[in-house]
Amino acid sequence: MPVEYKDYYKTLGVPKNASTVDIKKAYRKLARQHHPDVNKKPEAEKRFKEINEAHEVLSDPEKRKRYDTVGPDWERYAQGMGGQPGGNFHWVYNGPAGAGGDPFGETAGDFSDFFRTLFGNASNGGFGGGTTMDDLVGGRRARTRARPQQGEDVEGEVEITLPEAYKGAEHVVQIAPADGGKPRRLTVKIPPGVRDGQRIRLAGQGAPGANGGPPGDAYLRVRVKPHPFFTRDGDDLRVELPVALHEAMLGAEITVPTLKGRVSLRIPPETQNGRTIRLAGQGMPRGGGPWARSDAGGGHGDLYATVKVVLPTKLNEKERELAREIASSRSGENPRSHLL
Repeated sequence: MPVEYKDYYKTLGVPKNASTVDIKKAYRKLARQHHPDVNKKPEAEKRFKEINEAHEVLSDPEKRKRYDTVGPDWERYAQGMGGQPGGNFHWVYNGPAGAGGDPFGETAGDFSDFFRTLFGNASNGGFGGGTTMDDLVGGRRARTRARPQQGEDVEGEVEITLPEAYKGAEHVVQIAPADGGKPRRLTVKIPPGVRDGQRIRLAGQGAPGANGGPPGDAYLRVRVKPHPFFTRDGDDLRVELPVALHEAMLGAEITVPTLKGRVSLRIPPETQNGRTIRLAGQGMPRGGGPWARSDAGGGHGDLYATVKVVLPTKLNEKERELAREIASSRSGENPRSHLL
């Protein structure tokens, strides 16, 4: 009797370029749906075995590579393209499980003839990648023994302010598992200097492992809220600094806000509008968190304050007269001469 080709990708409902994660998700979903302990339809057990077999092959890189190589034309490969036995194939007994000469005993009954012809006794006893019902629905023990599997990684977001990114902070976040399970609350420490879009890894805080396997990890993507007047440029900060006309003309000592606190800044006389003044060491912490460059060297970035001269309004008569005197004394100047 000819051995029927098994389309394992179709069995799991995934494309041929599916990732390992996609294959695992599809398998877990289908296994829950068709496990004979919860699905009492006559065809459920057969379907469950087909799902397990497909997962056994597609979750194993070596088996998947061999399966993809031979494809639907597997019989021609198996006979060496010319009637000779294929060097990498194991021709085995295809009779009923438990019959005389069956090298796998009861285990072979869980695999199709196609699987056993293609891989021989390659599964290490039963469905090594299978999942018990305790893993799938938390109910009664299943009939299939499975090896430990690491839990899935989970992802979430944590939103912080720029001052929190500067000083570091501690947040409580809620992460919902990918399979729709009960959300979990986790406490995460935000390291000083963290940047928008970076991820924080919480080792072992992901989904529980199957069959005693280790849990996955949790990854939190940091979102930094816009600040009212500071903008970030790498480890540096920038701020637009309003300066009165008389301060820009005569010079002044003014107070400037920083994320560390207020500092004094001297405005030189005759400071032009748009001039940028550097405040060394008043930027973001360097070397904060696991994303720091090896050459960061610690310390802080700088704060760059761009002067914005604010012209006075609601002038009284004396102020208007002073402005006319300045205009008269500089009547020969034309600041637009270079444009004409």
